[in-house]
Amino acid sequence: MKKRKTLPVALTIAGSDSGGGAGIQADLKTFAALGVHGTSAIACLTAQNPRHVLAVEACSPKMLRQQMEAVFSELKPTAVKTGMLFTAANISTVADFFQNSKIKSKNLKLVVDPVLVSTSGARLLKSSAEKILSAKLLPLATLVTPNLDEAEFLANQKIRSPEDLRTAARTIQQRFGCAVLVKGGHLKNCREAIDVFFDGETELLLSAPFVRGVSTHGTGCTYSAAICAALALGHALPHAVEIGKNFITDAISTSYKIGKYFGLGHVKNSATAAGKIAPHSSCSAGCCSSHS
Repeated sequence: MKKRKTLPVALTIAGSDSGGGAGIQADLKTFAALGVHGTSAIACLTAQNPRHVLAVEACSPKMLRQQMEAVFSELKPTAVKTGMLFTAANISTVADFFQNSKIKSKNLKLVVDPVLVSTSGARLLKSSAEKILSAKLLPLATLVTPNLDEAEFLANQKIRSPEDLRTAARTIQQRFGCAVLVKGGHLKNCREAIDVFFDGETELLLSAPFVRGVSTHGTGCTYSAAICAALALGHALPHAVEIGKNFITDAISTSYKIGKYFGLGHVKNSATAAGKIAPHSSCSAGCCSSHS
């Protein structure tokens, strides 16, 4: 009888994107590309396309919890990522679920993508939910992955240079006790897309050339999902972040046209490549300033 391959399981808890470029849809595509079985708990529905978010409707906290319970009762994810949760009630539901002694495990990795505002400017987290995110969910995270706007909110500072990325990463790590990846892809006057990872000990500068002439949707979701998948595959956190950076860089560079817009490319051989990426060295004290 043929021996069948066993895949690790990852869970995404996020919003559904009717345009297919971000949210749950992007996460499941990324999990599959990296050789991980993807499961989902939908926190809210959105009516959106690459240009606009037209409407958002939250899932009830009861239904959100039942989705998570259904997955964990039989499939036992080893890595979880959260995306757009939208309401204070749903953030509390997720935090309470992972505080549960039956779920809590030193081996379970939780990646929090603190989705606050869409690229088009639509608010994706109610203001009443921001304090709950900071007080209840972030302290449970293995890693938080803010973009520039989100990092400015979490660190309570402006970010104008690569050196500011480092300062913000250290502030967020100290404030919430979790590792942080500050994504600097929208930082102005930089020759490369620069991100800074800091876990309290290891600091990494992750950089890649900008792909010119391409404006993509769902890069933040895809980046954090790739990190989550790498953690499910058993990679240590710094290496998982590097795998995520390589994955999103390749996905942008292989993007394709959909009407007037761009979709992230399908990275070939991602499942095998994930195990072959050599770690970067730790970021030295002055390495970021050379890009300013």
